[in-house]
Amino acid sequence: MLDFVEFSFLDVLDILLVAILLYYTYKLLKGTVAINIFIGIALIFLIWKITQALKMEMLSGILGYLLSGGVIALIIVFQQEIRKFLLMIGTTNFSNKRNFFKQLKFLQSEITSEIETDQIIEACSSMSRSKTGALIVIERTNSLDFLINTGDAMNALVNKVLLESIFYKNSPLHDGATIIRDNYVVATRVILPISDSTIIPSRFGLRHRAAIGVSEKTDAVCLLVSEETGEISYIKDGEFILYNSKEELNEKLKNDFT
Repeated sequence: MLDFVEFSFLDVLDILLVAILLYYTYKLLKGTVAINIFIGIALIFLIWKITQALKMEMLSGILGYLLSGGVIALIIVFQQEIRKFLLMIGTTNFSNKRNFFKQLKFLQSEITSEIETDQIIEACSSMSRSKTGALIVIERTNSLDFLINTGDAMNALVNKVLLESIFYKNSPLHDGATIIRDNYVVATRVILPISDSTIIPSRFGLRHRAAIGVSEKTDAVCLLVSEETGEISYIKDGEFILYNSKEELNEKLKNDFT
Protein backbone atom coordinates (compact mmCIF):
# COMPACT_ATOMS: atom_id res chain seq x y z
CA MET A 1 0.00 0.00 0.00
CA LEU A 2 2.92 2.32 0.59
CA ASP A 3 4.74 1.49 -2.64
CA PHE A 4 4.18 4.99 -3.93
CA VAL A 5 6.39 6.50 -1.17
CA GLU A 6 9.37 4.27 -1.90
CA PHE A 7 12.21 6.16 -3.50
CA SER A 8 15.22 4.77 -5.27
CA PHE A 9 18.42 6.65 -6.06
CA LEU A 10 17.22 7.21 -9.64
CA ASP A 11 13.98 8.76 -8.33
CA VAL A 12 15.94 11.22 -6.21
CA LEU A 13 18.26 12.01 -9.13
CA ASP A 14 15.25 12.50 -11.42
CA ILE A 15 13.64 14.97 -8.99
CA LEU A 16 16.94 16.80 -8.50
CA LEU A 17 17.54 17.22 -12.23
CA VAL A 18 13.99 18.45 -12.82
CA ALA A 19 14.38 20.94 -9.95
CA ILE A 20 17.64 22.24 -11.43
CA LEU A 21 16.04 22.53 -14.87
CA LEU A 22 13.09 24.48 -13.49
CA TYR A 23 15.39 26.73 -11.43
CA TYR A 24 17.55 27.73 -14.38
CA THR A 25 14.52 28.12 -16.63
CA TYR A 26 13.07 30.51 -14.05
CA LYS A 27 16.34 32.48 -13.91
CA LEU A 28 16.43 32.69 -17.69
CA LEU A 29 12.86 34.00 -17.95
CA LYS A 30 12.88 36.13 -14.79
CA GLY A 31 11.98 39.73 -15.55
CA THR A 32 10.31 38.92 -18.88
CA VAL A 33 6.65 38.63 -19.81
CA ALA A 34 7.22 34.94 -20.53
CA ILE A 35 7.75 34.18 -16.83
CA ASN A 36 4.00 34.53 -16.14
CA ILE A 37 3.22 32.09 -18.96
CA PHE A 38 5.84 29.67 -17.65
CA ILE A 39 4.35 29.78 -14.11
CA GLY A 40 0.86 29.20 -15.54
CA ILE A 41 2.03 26.15 -17.51
CA ALA A 42 3.85 24.80 -14.45
CA LEU A 43 0.67 25.12 -12.35
CA ILE A 44 -1.42 23.33 -14.98
CA PHE A 45 1.17 20.53 -15.12
CA LEU A 46 1.12 20.22 -11.30
CA ILE A 47 -2.69 20.05 -11.26
CA TRP A 48 -2.57 17.43 -14.02
CA LYS A 49 -0.23 15.23 -11.99
CA ILE A 50 -2.43 15.61 -8.89
CA THR A 51 -5.56 14.63 -10.82
CA GLN A 52 -3.71 11.60 -12.22
CA ALA A 53 -2.69 10.52 -8.71
CA LEU A 54 -6.29 10.93 -7.50
CA LYS A 55 -7.54 9.01 -10.56
CA MET A 56 -9.76 11.88 -11.70
CA GLU A 57 -9.76 10.52 -15.23
CA MET A 58 -11.94 13.09 -16.97
CA LEU A 59 -10.13 16.19 -15.66
CA SER A 60 -6.69 14.61 -15.98
CA GLY A 61 -7.54 13.59 -19.56
CA ILE A 62 -8.56 17.13 -20.47
CA LEU A 63 -5.43 18.61 -18.91
CA GLY A 64 -3.29 15.93 -20.58
CA TYR A 65 -4.64 16.80 -24.03
CA LEU A 66 -4.20 20.50 -23.25
CA LEU A 67 -0.55 20.03 -22.30
CA SER A 68 0.27 17.62 -25.13
CA GLY A 69 -1.18 20.02 -27.67
CA GLY A 70 0.65 22.95 -26.14
CA VAL A 71 4.08 22.10 -27.56
CA ILE A 72 3.50 24.26 -30.63
CA ALA A 73 2.20 27.06 -28.41
CA LEU A 74 5.34 26.81 -26.28
CA ILE A 75 7.56 27.11 -29.35
CA ILE A 76 5.66 30.23 -30.42
CA VAL A 77 5.66 31.86 -26.99
CA PHE A 78 9.28 31.07 -26.14
CA GLN A 79 10.70 31.39 -29.66
CA GLN A 80 13.12 34.14 -28.64
CA GLU A 81 14.52 32.16 -25.70
CA ILE A 82 14.73 28.95 -27.78
CA ARG A 83 16.47 30.83 -30.57
CA LYS A 84 19.04 32.25 -28.14
CA PHE A 85 19.73 28.79 -26.74
CA LEU A 86 20.15 27.20 -30.18
CA LEU A 87 22.31 30.09 -31.30
CA MET A 88 24.51 29.63 -28.24
CA ILE A 89 24.92 25.93 -29.01
CA GLY A 90 25.65 26.58 -32.68
CA THR A 91 28.33 29.20 -32.01
CA THR A 92 30.07 27.42 -29.14
CA ASN A 93 33.59 26.16 -29.66
CA PHE A 94 33.45 22.81 -27.86
CA SER A 95 37.19 22.34 -28.23
CA ASN A 96 37.73 25.31 -25.95
CA LYS A 97 36.38 24.45 -22.53
CA ARG A 98 36.76 27.95 -21.17
CA ASN A 99 34.75 29.41 -24.04
CA PHE A 100 32.10 26.68 -23.72
CA PHE A 101 31.46 27.36 -20.04
CA LYS A 102 31.36 31.06 -20.75
CA GLN A 103 28.54 30.37 -23.20
CA LEU A 104 26.59 28.51 -20.52
CA LYS A 105 26.49 31.69 -18.44
CA PHE A 106 23.44 32.77 -20.42
CA LEU A 107 21.51 30.78 -17.79
CA GLN A 108 22.76 33.10 -15.07
CA SER A 109 20.92 36.23 -14.04
CA GLU A 110 24.15 38.01 -13.16
CA ILE A 111 26.92 38.96 -15.56
CA THR A 112 30.30 39.80 -14.14
CA SER A 113 32.14 41.90 -16.72
CA GLU A 114 33.99 45.15 -16.15
CA ILE A 115 32.72 47.54 -18.78
CA GLU A 116 33.71 51.21 -18.81
CA THR A 117 30.13 52.39 -19.11
CA ASP A 118 31.09 55.99 -18.28
CA GLN A 119 33.39 56.16 -21.31
CA ILE A 120 30.73 54.67 -23.58
CA ILE A 121 27.99 57.03 -22.37
CA GLU A 122 30.27 60.07 -22.64
CA ALA A 123 31.16 59.11 -26.21
CA CYS A 124 27.49 58.68 -27.10
CA SER A 125 26.64 62.04 -25.51
CA SER A 126 29.37 63.77 -27.50
CA MET A 127 28.23 62.14 -30.74
CA SER A 128 24.64 63.05 -29.88
CA ARG A 129 25.56 66.74 -29.69
CA SER A 130 27.25 66.60 -33.10
CA LYS A 131 24.55 64.32 -34.53
CA THR A 132 27.07 61.66 -35.45
CA GLY A 133 25.39 58.35 -36.19
CA ALA A 134 26.66 55.40 -34.16
CA LEU A 135 25.71 51.82 -33.36
CA ILE A 136 27.49 50.10 -30.46
CA VAL A 137 26.78 46.47 -29.59
CA ILE A 138 27.98 45.22 -26.19
CA GLU A 139 28.34 41.48 -25.77
CA ARG A 140 26.95 39.91 -22.62
CA THR A 141 26.82 36.11 -22.35
CA ASN A 142 25.89 35.01 -25.89
CA SER A 143 28.95 34.88 -28.14
CA LEU A 144 28.92 37.36 -31.03
CA ASP A 145 31.71 35.63 -32.95
CA PHE A 146 29.34 34.89 -35.83
CA LEU A 147 28.88 38.66 -36.22
CA ILE A 148 32.47 39.70 -35.53
CA ASN A 149 33.55 37.65 -38.54
CA THR A 150 31.50 39.92 -40.82
CA GLY A 151 33.51 43.03 -39.88
CA ASP A 152 37.06 44.19 -39.29
CA ALA A 153 38.78 42.73 -36.24
CA MET A 154 40.18 45.08 -33.62
CA ASN A 155 41.57 44.72 -30.12
CA ALA A 156 41.54 48.12 -28.43
CA LEU A 157 40.59 49.15 -24.91
CA VAL A 158 37.31 51.07 -24.79
CA ASN A 159 37.58 54.82 -24.32
CA LYS A 160 35.67 57.90 -25.36
CA VAL A 161 38.19 59.14 -27.95
CA LEU A 162 38.41 55.74 -29.66
CA LEU A 163 34.64 55.40 -30.06
CA GLU A 164 34.30 58.95 -31.40
CA SER A 165 37.11 58.37 -33.92
CA ILE A 166 35.50 55.12 -35.13
CA PHE A 167 32.17 56.81 -35.88
CA TYR A 168 33.64 60.08 -37.21
CA LYS A 169 31.83 60.75 -40.47
CA ASN A 170 34.97 60.65 -42.61
CA SER A 171 36.36 57.56 -40.89
CA PRO A 172 36.48 54.38 -43.02
CA LEU A 173 35.28 52.46 -39.93
CA HIS A 174 32.05 54.35 -39.25
CA ASP A 175 29.78 52.17 -41.43
CA GLY A 176 28.10 49.27 -39.66
CA ALA A 177 28.22 48.40 -35.98
CA THR A 178 31.04 48.28 -33.45
CA ILE A 179 31.16 45.35 -31.02
CA ILE A 180 32.51 45.60 -27.47
CA ARG A 181 33.54 42.52 -25.52
CA ASP A 182 35.03 42.57 -22.01
CA ASN A 183 35.74 46.31 -22.29
CA TYR A 184 37.57 45.93 -25.60
CA VAL A 185 36.45 47.01 -29.05
CA VAL A 186 36.82 43.72 -30.92
CA ALA A 187 35.27 44.56 -34.29
CA THR A 188 34.09 47.47 -36.42
CA ARG A 189 32.04 47.71 -39.63
CA VAL A 190 30.04 44.69 -38.47
CA ILE A 191 26.96 43.65 -40.42
CA LEU A 192 23.99 42.97 -38.13
CA PRO A 193 20.80 40.99 -38.79
CA ILE A 194 17.85 43.25 -39.58
CA SER A 195 14.66 42.79 -37.57
CA ASP A 196 11.59 42.00 -39.67
CA SER A 197 9.21 43.10 -36.92
CA THR A 198 6.14 44.93 -38.24
CA ILE A 199 5.59 46.92 -35.03
CA ILE A 200 8.72 49.08 -35.37
CA PRO A 201 7.61 52.65 -36.20
CA SER A 202 8.39 53.71 -39.77
CA ARG A 203 10.43 56.70 -38.57
CA PHE A 204 13.19 54.32 -37.49
CA GLY A 205 15.70 53.36 -40.15
CA LEU A 206 18.02 50.42 -40.81
CA ARG A 207 20.32 51.31 -37.91
CA HIS A 208 17.46 50.91 -35.43
CA ARG A 209 16.24 47.73 -37.11
CA ALA A 210 19.75 46.30 -36.96
CA ALA A 211 20.03 47.08 -33.24
CA ILE A 212 16.65 45.50 -32.55
CA GLY A 213 17.55 42.52 -34.74
CA VAL A 214 20.75 41.61 -32.88
CA SER A 215 19.10 42.11 -29.49
CA GLU A 216 16.26 39.80 -30.53
CA LYS A 217 18.63 37.01 -31.52
CA THR A 218 21.15 37.40 -28.66
CA ASP A 219 21.25 38.92 -25.18
CA ALA A 220 23.56 41.73 -26.33
CA VAL A 221 22.60 45.33 -25.59
CA CYS A 222 22.88 48.20 -28.07
CA LEU A 223 23.51 51.92 -27.80
CA LEU A 224 22.46 53.85 -30.86
CA VAL A 225 22.91 57.51 -31.79
CA SER A 226 20.63 58.90 -34.48
CA GLU A 227 22.36 61.12 -37.04
CA GLU A 228 19.02 62.80 -37.83
CA THR A 229 17.99 63.80 -34.30
CA GLY A 230 21.02 63.02 -32.13
CA GLU A 231 18.79 60.91 -29.89
CA ILE A 232 20.49 58.13 -27.94
CA SER A 233 18.55 54.85 -27.85
CA TYR A 234 19.20 51.95 -25.52
CA ILE A 235 17.95 48.65 -26.93
CA LYS A 236 17.73 45.34 -25.08
CA ASP A 237 15.77 42.14 -25.82
CA GLY A 238 14.36 43.72 -28.97
CA GLU A 239 12.87 46.67 -27.08
CA PHE A 240 13.66 50.32 -26.45
CA ILE A 241 14.62 50.90 -22.81
CA LEU A 242 13.32 54.26 -21.62
CA TYR A 243 15.37 56.61 -19.45
CA ASN A 244 15.13 60.23 -18.33
CA SER A 245 18.74 61.36 -18.09
CA LYS A 246 22.28 60.47 -19.07
CA GLU A 247 22.92 59.40 -15.48
CA GLU A 248 19.92 57.07 -15.49
CA LEU A 249 21.03 55.56 -18.80
CA ASN A 250 24.49 54.94 -17.37
CA GLU A 251 22.94 53.29 -14.31
CA LYS A 252 20.76 51.01 -16.45
CA LEU A 253 23.77 50.00 -18.52
CA LYS A 254 25.82 49.27 -15.38
CA ASN A 255 23.00 47.18 -13.92
CA ASP A 256 23.02 44.98 -17.04
CA PHE A 257 26.67 44.14 -16.42
CA THR A 258 26.71 43.59 -12.65
